Amino acid sequence: MKQDALKAAVLISGTGSNLKALISAVAANALELDIVRVVSNRADAAGIHHAETAAIPVSVIRHTDYPDRQSHDAAVAETLKESRAELIILAGYMRILSEDFTREFEGRMINLHPSLLPLYKGLDTYNRVLQSGDDKTGASIHFVTAGLDSGPVISQVTIPVKPGDDADSLKERLGPQEHRLLTATVGLFSKREIDYRKDAVLYRGRVIKRPLKLQDDGGFS
Repeated sequence: MKQDALKAAVLISGTGSNLKALISAVAANALELDIVRVVSNRADAAGIHHAETAAIPVSVIRHTDYPDRQSHDAAVAETLKESRAELIILAGYMRILSEDFTREFEGRMINLHPSLLPLYKGLDTYNRVLQSGDDKTGASIHFVTAGLDSGPVISQVTIPVKPGDDADSLKERLGPQEHRLLTATVGLFSKREIDYRKDAVLYRGRVIKRPLKLQDDGGFS
């Protein structure tokens, strides 16, 4: 790995499937990234195993050990600053973040959300897609700001909604595409091709008017 590889920290709460996708891409030399820290708010998060197997330092900072959201976020923020991570990746981190925390890392913290934002912010996205009768859905990666799932959208991937789909089948089909989207988008960060301007995304120095769309060949349009 190059010495100037982008340093990233990944925040998880559960299975860590997206973390595993990043680790696998790094191991296959398909992604130039130095994952310097994994943080979990749950000691029983299965994703911790992926980090430990890859010899990535892990910090378990349980939200139940703190009296409120602000104090827990402050502890997480301190760990992230100590890690010297340049990019913070929320990958299945099931916590609503305090405004102070989002302000601390604004412009260098991203989140993967399972819908085509700005549609279906928050939870239960698959059922909401089905109830609305949409013919497609997908996933988005956006910069994290104080508003829930409201930061500027960087990139998206789309899948069709098929007859007979339910929430489980949509989730199963979207999962591998989320992994592709996250890996490819973090790759843009590792090449220093993505930047942040208040309420906007810069791609190769220019503000994009719509999210980058992941193609079948792994490139963006």
